[in-house]
Amino acid sequence: MKSKTFLKDKVNIITLGCSKNMVDSEVLSGQLQANAIDVVHESTRRDHNIVVVNTCGFIDKAKEESINTILEQVTLKQQGRLDKVYVTGCLSERYRNDLEQEIPEVDAWFGTMELPLMLKQFNADYKKELVGERLLATPQHYAYLKISEGCNRTCAFCAIPLMRGGHVSRSLDDLVTEAESLVKKGVKEVMLIAQELTYYGLDLYKKRMLPDLLHRLADVKGLEWIRLHYAYPHKFPLEILDVMRERDNICNYLDMPLQHASDAMLKAMKRQITRSETEELIAAVREKVPGMCLRTTLIAGFPGETPDDVEQTKEFLLQQRFDRVGIFTYSHEEGTSGYDLADDVPAAEKERRAQSIMAVQQDISYELNQQKVGKIFKTIIDKKEAGRYMGRTEFDSVEVDNEVIIHASGKLPVGEFVQVRITRAFDYDLEGEVV
Repeated sequence: MKSKTFLKDKVNIITLGCSKNMVDSEVLSGQLQANAIDVVHESTRRDHNIVVVNTCGFIDKAKEESINTILEQVTLKQQGRLDKVYVTGCLSERYRNDLEQEIPEVDAWFGTMELPLMLKQFNADYKKELVGERLLATPQHYAYLKISEGCNRTCAFCAIPLMRGGHVSRSLDDLVTEAESLVKKGVKEVMLIAQELTYYGLDLYKKRMLPDLLHRLADVKGLEWIRLHYAYPHKFPLEILDVMRERDNICNYLDMPLQHASDAMLKAMKRQITRSETEELIAAVREKVPGMCLRTTLIAGFPGETPDDVEQTKEFLLQQRFDRVGIFTYSHEEGTSGYDLADDVPAAEKERRAQSIMAVQQDISYELNQQKVGKIFKTIIDKKEAGRYMGRTEFDSVEVDNEVIIHASGKLPVGEFVQVRITRAFDYDLEGEVV
């Protein structure tokens, strides 16, 4: 009689949504590995028997992608190709009760802050001594550093506080320790992420501490680039700019989501800032840090938005000439104050408005990129793809910004820095040669 073979558990983590989710998956991976459990991230080898889907619940498209991914994994379980399917993340946090009824084949659902509870499913212990330790899912030369969780803002369109709770800062010492640990693993660039960077420290230290954190991180040996993502414009602490100007390893790059340029829309969105105040802030940023790369994101189709509001946004872009712009179409989210308003812009019109705004930015991006031709930039090599090396300058973050297509006669080391002269420029990419 043939005896049954018992294979050791192997966990595959699938991450959807933003970089904050990516960090959560990396922390989970580190905890599982420390408990002697095999773990991989988004493996295509199908040699695992357990899947954890880390979901996003931010907007309709993200929710749809999360549901589809869960259903795909449940199908594999029904076919006998998986033993367990667990779900965590924002969608699970927000809709767990409904989802448990609709997809009963999922073995367990977890919220965004229930890591110790999830580990119990694997008979694993949460190891507090591993704070800051992660199994990186990114290439080893860059990583995201989440400095806080949640958000205290009340923007009318945003459901993040419903899924992530109020703002909770991590301590300065923990963040510096984590950065040092990342550098030991080969990380040269960290991207600071939070729902709201500039709020950092108010809960722990009773004052905004992002400048202090930046100084501490800039002192970490081997950390060559520090990049700031998601800085809220209202009450922006200008002393951040002094640190950026003083410290060479802090990129002249600032991601500041503005969401709109019309005063009527800014008020309806509860952004706590006017267009003129925004313009004053942008002028101050550019005066304090000449050459600053400014990235922003916008929303098209918020309830009550008129064609004139859209034109004001286009005019604002032409006036301010941002280096980078992303745009979302408005998603009507339950539990937000925007949900009480009539979602009166049809989906097709939201998309049309978004595309018309991006057409304006595309021209601006092309013109700004043309100005880089002939100039030399410190560039990090991210990967080799289709026989070409792809890199980024300090003015470009991972996945969302320009890439530099690098022509080289010899081999270039991925994860290292080279000097690149830009030879050609396009709307959203550059070409160059190593000098």
